[in-house]
Amino acid sequence: MSPVRAARELLHGTISAVGLAAGHRIVVGAWHRSPIGAFADVMWAEPDGTRLLLARDERTADYVAGIYLFDRIEVVRLEWTATPSTLSLHAGQLQVDLAASGGRRVSVPRPWWFTRWVEGPIARRLMGVDVHGTSPLGVEEWYQARAWRWIHDGQVRIAGEDQGPLGPPRPPLRVGFSEPPPRPSIIDVAVRLRRPP
Repeated sequence: MSPVRAARELLHGTISAVGLAAGHRIVVGAWHRSPIGAFADVMWAEPDGTRLLLARDERTADYVAGIYLFDRIEVVRLEWTATPSTLSLHAGQLQVDLAASGGRRVSVPRPWWFTRWVEGPIARRLMGVDVHGTSPLGVEEWYQARAWRWIHDGQVRIAGEDQGPLGPPRPPLRVGFSEPPPRPSIIDVAVRLRRPP
């Protein structure tokens, strides 16, 4: 089944991002609402820079790979639960459990132009992120944070092996136009997409 591709699309969920001592960088999108229903995806940059996408099925893989740039795509068994402050995910050989606290909530509704022109410079200066841009495949994106929390506890296992302390997701993953904050975090976010004609 081909993915849904509307002119404008909205997603709401969380983005969790961590780095590991061996050089892996992992970003998990856990989407409670999207054009293809609830799903989670894993964007994984390996120590050598290889960009890997893990998805539960071909439809999800096609949807995410239609926005971002990857070197390899794997369809794996993927189970997840997520809240604005926690993530538990098992995807193939990868197991992630995270808990976050603190940070800030931004519950005031605001238009998307405000996110681009007003929040954009603030987010860039304070958190080192871009909230509006165009993906490598030409999809225009807006990221509107509803809350952000810093990860204070968690564990990542690869093939059953604990990967040790969690750190910043750096160096960049380079799958899209922006990177997650330079500190392990869980962001509660709404995303707007506009595909090219």
